[in-house]
Order: sequence, then structure tokens, then C-alpha cells
Amino acid sequence: MSAQSWAIHGREFTNCNCAYGCPCQFNALPTHGHCQAVVGIQIDKGQHGQTRLDGLKIAGIFKWPGPIHLGKGEAAIFIEKRASSPQRESLLRILSGQDTRPGATIFQVFSTTLEKLHEPIFTDIAFEVDVEKRRAKLKVPEHIETRGEPIVNPVSGAEYRGRIDLPDGFEYSLAEMGRGWSTTKAPIPLDLKDSYGQFAELHLGNNGIIRA
Repeated sequence: MSAQSWAIHGREFTNCNCAYGCPCQFNALPTHGHCQAVVGIQIDKGQHGQTRLDGLKIAGIFKWPGPIHLGKGEAAIFIEKRASSPQRESLLRILSGQDTRPGATIFQVFSTTLEKLHEPIFTDIAFEVDVEKRRAKLKVPEHIETRGEPIVNPVSGAEYRGRIDLPDGFEYSLAEMGRGWSTTKAPIPLDLKDSYGQFAELHLGNNGIIRA
């Protein structure tokens, strides 16, 4: 397939094993020296060439033995089973960094750090995310169970709100900070508890973030 124009506009929740705020967002090393993450994405509107991607959900499990930029990562991708064959092919091309300028999106950057990419899994995905309220639930039967919540002040118990603003990022422009819990099984078992959570609007294309 020749290179295709693509764009997706949607919402995501990411839970990784770093402390709140995640030093990786600022070019620092991960909290514990290695990276583990679970991601859910709701595509509200999207296309790849002539193929529409509106309304589809995708998820992923990622694991690196050290900082992401040192590579040797492992990933598993999940796509809603209701996606048609052209939609599946289009999403796999986008998620594997194809049809994308090098370094322009998180998908393309991550693809260069992976040593093992499991066969894609087409299955049911239940995913709800409210970026403003910092709430999310992700369930992929037999594979992923994740939830995201606001950070809570340890003294008052009040919800705490903070954001990360990255004008030159490759994933989002503005992300709401929260916390998350994730349990995953095959093909990559993880157990994340009360760690970094990120809620964000995504608007990405061949050349990176699409700005209004």
C-alpha cells in the first residue's frame, strides 16, 4: 500500500508505572528506571485514505526494560472486533508508525523502540473516558482492566487538578493529570497501582499534532 493521508480526533487515557506527573514527559528518566503502560483510545472522528475510523476503540499494553528511548520494548495492540478489514489494516498502519513523518507521533516514535510486537488482537473493548472530570474505565475481556481517577489531596481529600502543556509534543498539546490502576494478563502481564494517569484529547495526523 502506498502512503495514505490520515487523521484521528479522539480521547485517551494512559496509565503508566511512573509517579504522578511522569518524569518522561519532561525528557527525564522514568521513576523506577523502566516503563510499563496501558492505553485506551476512543476515536471520535478519523480516516485513513478513504477508510473512515469514526467511533472505533483501540487499546495497548507496553513494556520496556529500561527508559523507552533505549528500546527493547514489547507491545500488544487491541482493536475492536467490529472493525472491518480495511479499518483494521488502516489502524495497524497508523499504530505501527507507517504513513507518518519520522518522529511526528507517539505511534511512530514508539514503533522504533519495540523489539517484540505481538500479533494484534481483535476483540470487545469497553472504554469510557471523561477528560475534564479525569475519569476513565477500560476493559478488554481476559486481557485488561484499568481505571483512572483524579489525584486526591492527602490532607483534605479534595480532588487535585493539574495539567501538562506541551506545545511541541508528539501525542497531545494539553493533558489532565490523574492516577490509575491497571491489571493485565496475556500477552503482557502488568500490575499498576495508584500511579501516573493521563487524560487527553488527541488530534493527530501524518505530520503530528493537528492544531486548530
